[in-house]
Amino acid sequence: MMTNDLTNKDLAPVSKNQKNWTTSNFFTLWIGLSVQIPTYMMASSLIEGGMNWIQALVTIFLGNVIVLIPMILNGHVGVKYGIPYPVFARASFGILGSNIPALLRAFVACGWFGIQTWIGGTAIYTLVLWLWPNAASVSGQVGDVGFIPFICFIAFWFMNLFFVWKGLNSIKWLETLCAPFLILGGVSLLYWAYMNADGLSKVFQTTSQFESNSAFYQYFFSALTGIVGFWATLSLNIPDFTRYAKDQNAQIYGQILGLPTTMTFFAFIGVGVTSATLAIYGEAIWDPLILIQKFDDPFIVILSVITIIFATLTTNVAANMVGPANDFSNLSPKHISFKMGGLITGILGIVMMPWKLLADPTGYIFTWLIGYSALLGPIAGIILVDYYLIRRTTLNLEALYQREGAYTYWHGYNLKAIAALILGILPNIPGFLVQIKVWSPGSAFEFFVPLYHYAWFIGLFISAITYGLMMASEKETSEEKPAFA
Repeated sequence: MMTNDLTNKDLAPVSKNQKNWTTSNFFTLWIGLSVQIPTYMMASSLIEGGMNWIQALVTIFLGNVIVLIPMILNGHVGVKYGIPYPVFARASFGILGSNIPALLRAFVACGWFGIQTWIGGTAIYTLVLWLWPNAASVSGQVGDVGFIPFICFIAFWFMNLFFVWKGLNSIKWLETLCAPFLILGGVSLLYWAYMNADGLSKVFQTTSQFESNSAFYQYFFSALTGIVGFWATLSLNIPDFTRYAKDQNAQIYGQILGLPTTMTFFAFIGVGVTSATLAIYGEAIWDPLILIQKFDDPFIVILSVITIIFATLTTNVAANMVGPANDFSNLSPKHISFKMGGLITGILGIVMMPWKLLADPTGYIFTWLIGYSALLGPIAGIILVDYYLIRRTTLNLEALYQREGAYTYWHGYNLKAIAALILGILPNIPGFLVQIKVWSPGSAFEFFVPLYHYAWFIGLFISAITYGLMMASEKETSEEKPAFA
């Protein structure tokens, strides 16, 4: 029997009649997730970093194909047992130890929530400036942010909280409704680039700026790691969504059709439009909100801004609020509900000052994206090895909600998982400290600095191998007890 202090209605396995998400629902989910400003910014910043459009597009495609693998593998447990990510993590990290990977993922999501909310607020501010030009002259600051931009930020913040408080069904409805509109908006932007840059031939004439193959590959692998890190959070908590899938095929085919195709398509738009700005304005404008301000037609500006607002909203509520809301709920199920977890996420998103994370594209990719991928790669390695190699996809469902059971380990913590997590993170610390310019390594640590460019991959493989070796003697003695017949 499931104990009350380890579960609530949000963490409990979903009922059979709740499993109604089809392939098309997952496909439209990924449209809503992928069509967003950070996707556009990543593609554009690769060009600004020196790539040509083909190199940028191939890099983005490969990164999304790679991250699709753990996305589908982790999605399996959600379909089979109807449980969210933090409950899934109890099998490998322990009943209480699961809070470690859950909170690591949650804090990263809070940063992402802040970034997306700042972008959405900036879009609202752009609209305000068109409707009320004198808004730019309004005095007052909130910290180091102008008063009116901060008010727009908070307005978008409340828009996100509305859908979280309405629950998963409202999010499903939002993604399905907005998907066609988002695709149309992206195509319209590409059409503008085509018309104003005198055809796609000139749009894609940018050449690689790397002087040697070694310089290119060093940048390529760093960028690839950043792109994998882009969805590293959701690749962990994808069970939060797949638990509602009708069957495994719905989540597998929905994600295959939705993730790499939509991400690559919108990346293509970002690459094309950014390249067009070189031909039109003589500079690469990687931020579409800055680009929109150069348009003369008020109707186009307003329509573009509304598209950005909806694109950011569909991504933010699904990718950056559902997961951490469950993660914080896992910390104290009796006292923190899904709604309360969403509120905590929103507050921390403000505290993390997202406007600083987006100050420039270099910091966005090499500090933010790669930095947190160093934390999440090891977690992915551990839970995948545990579920597929150690337990052969067989979990004791009731024990996941019991303080004394198969997943109690040492006082609720699996010390082997924690040790493997630490070992996976350690090699990337020197490179991270150098990247944020707080440390200059001595000769003893110089070897580790370049490893940071491959943080997600290195962390995943080290933690997966060490955890697998340490757990080789562990045997699952409990019989499988699935949620559904």
